[in-house]
Amino acid sequence: MKIEVLRGGICAVKGVRAHGIKEGNKGLALIEGKGKAAGMFTSNKIKAAPVRFAKKQLEKGEGRISAILANSGCANSFTGEKGMRNAEEMAELASSSLGVDKEEVAVASTGPIGEQLDMGLIERQLGEVVNGLTSGEVGSTAAAKAIMTTDTFHKERAISIDTGDEERVVIGGIAKGSGMIFPHLATATMLSFIYTDASLGEEALRRSLKDAVDNSFNMIVVDGDMSTNDMVLLVSTGKGGKISEGDFKEGLNFVCKELAKMIVRDGEGATKFVEVRVRGAASVEDAREVAKAIVRSPLVKSAIFGERLDLTCGRIIAAIGGSAISGDIESSEISISLKNENEKEVLAVKKGEFMDLSGVARDIMKEKEMIIDVDLGMGGEVEATAWGCDLTYDYVRINAG
Repeated sequence: MKIEVLRGGICAVKGVRAHGIKEGNKGLALIEGKGKAAGMFTSNKIKAAPVRFAKKQLEKGEGRISAILANSGCANSFTGEKGMRNAEEMAELASSSLGVDKEEVAVASTGPIGEQLDMGLIERQLGEVVNGLTSGEVGSTAAAKAIMTTDTFHKERAISIDTGDEERVVIGGIAKGSGMIFPHLATATMLSFIYTDASLGEEALRRSLKDAVDNSFNMIVVDGDMSTNDMVLLVSTGKGGKISEGDFKEGLNFVCKELAKMIVRDGEGATKFVEVRVRGAASVEDAREVAKAIVRSPLVKSAIFGERLDLTCGRIIAAIGGSAISGDIESSEISISLKNENEKEVLAVKKGEFMDLSGVARDIMKEKEMIIDVDLGMGGEVEATAWGCDLTYDYVRINAG
């Protein structure tokens, strides 16, 4: 199996058209592509109207989606029955404009919580978006830009998978997210819409999506706050070649990890990208929990922003100890090393003892990217990776309004 990165995002997939527009902070994106679908949604106890509506649509539409309509600038969250009616009206507008079954239209929203949608604006924007629908790469980019909120760049990725047959399989996705990023999908907000032309059954799609989300979007943290609107939708047009479930999972994992890392790199106010690798845990679940605890810690994130290697290591230790893992941690077995993008590396903790860091140049912390490698020494051979960013003055400024 060979993976090749393509241009075109979601529009690299056969059977997909897209477009979007942005007017100030109000945007609208429309994606047309019919096929079997799977979705994962926020675990927040207060779910936004579009999340509840999209889940029902997948159930009523028998696992099929024909179109996705997503707006930015208003989350349509904590909006009561009127919010649900507006979500349904969004689906009706898309259904009428495209001539597709209303029950096969999913909707998504992102923006401030507690505001009602401007349905007049959405209806007007939709007319322009429908006229601009295209299978060219500009359609994917326009849709990705339309759903941005505090994002500083749009996020899209596409790949083709060579399975050895004459026909290749393509997977393409777009995403948005910059703040309010601590997804817990059991599936500002993270949204991702992923399309493929692979010919796969519904259960294979669901299993593949859960596996990919667990290894990507569920392993990123910007600020530790979970949105009411998080959503990932996967749609298969079935117009491409056949592929084994294992190969498809590998490709989908690649796309989702790429999109997830883009979200973290674009974290609100962030100046540094941090990858945390944890090994030696008793289980994968424990390894994931420790990795996320480290990238979630405001103290760790602040020390990384301050480029304080001495403070960073002590705070990593505290985050490990405070993580909700099932087994006991033996502090004398923990080792921690840090490496930056220039391949400079320092062993900071070895078997429970801090190393002498007095002669270590501070520039180990100065680069824009950093890897923190943690060995818990609990005997397990599992590992997990999480991605995060530093916590800066600008994050407070952005979120202070």
